[in-house]
Amino acid sequence: MNKLDGISVFVQVSDSGSYAAAGRVLGVSASAIGKAIVRLEERIGIRLFHRNNRSIGLTPEGAVFLAHCRRIMAELAAAEVSFSSAHAQPSGKLRVSAPVVSEGWNRVFLQFMNRFPEIDLDISYTNRIVDLVEEGFDVVLRIGPLQDSRLLTRRLGVFSLRLVAAPDYLARHGTPQTIEDLLGHACLRNRNVSSRRIDNWPLGPDHAHVNAGLSNKLVADHYAMLLMAALDGVGIACLPSFWADEHIDRGTLRHLLAEQTPNQRAVSAVWPGGPGFPVKLAAFVDFMAQNLPTMLR
Repeated sequence: MNKLDGISVFVQVSDSGSYAAAGRVLGVSASAIGKAIVRLEERIGIRLFHRNNRSIGLTPEGAVFLAHCRRIMAELAAAEVSFSSAHAQPSGKLRVSAPVVSEGWNRVFLQFMNRFPEIDLDISYTNRIVDLVEEGFDVVLRIGPLQDSRLLTRRLGVFSLRLVAAPDYLARHGTPQTIEDLLGHACLRNRNVSSRRIDNWPLGPDHAHVNAGLSNKLVADHYAMLLMAALDGVGIACLPSFWADEHIDRGTLRHLLAEQTPNQRAVSAVWPGGPGFPVKLAAFVDFMAQNLPTMLR
């Protein structure tokens, strides 16, 4: 078996739960599966599975490697679909879960619909972490780190969080020159919908201490409210670049402490694993990968 075969065998064993079950899916013997796993472990220099007479389970290193392998298989499937469906018109209903986002994201969704008129888009907006399978989504756009290695993923782009305030607020209360200066200001905070905790701001290596001292002049679980409050001069907000940048460009908001608050957040497409890669899903993921980064800035 070549390198890619070894990866596909490893993923199938993880999904099936045993060498014998994986062998039945792949049409080979359990012995052949076991030998393929041993060769793969020898090649990469790590143990992938804990084994005993009754069961197998992933090692911690195996779990990390599995996440990488799923991404490799997803990219390969996407490439195959891209070429094989060059003359096919994607069609059908596509259920998408997306975070509560700015108008820029929505413009990209509309561009997708114009590009693929035979696809009917069904978008559900929520900042909570949804269950793709239980809730019947074809694909989810997710912000931040991904935890579930059973899902297939593709990174679509990155953005940054920006500390911003209106010129009117800064004229009245002064412009913070250091991170510690934020402790004396009215802060507009985002509450995470899934954890129900107030999100930390990216305030450098001592962020936990400084975040604990920030005021909660306004707490909301929707960035549109925090943006409106910042524009109205209520206080300082920490907003994603795709919410803040057009207002920074207009001069209605100022970007604060940029050099002291470097950070980056990933946006990924996530979809359930399984045989095949529907053409409509491949079209959506490819289109988002090509067009979303420009909007994210």
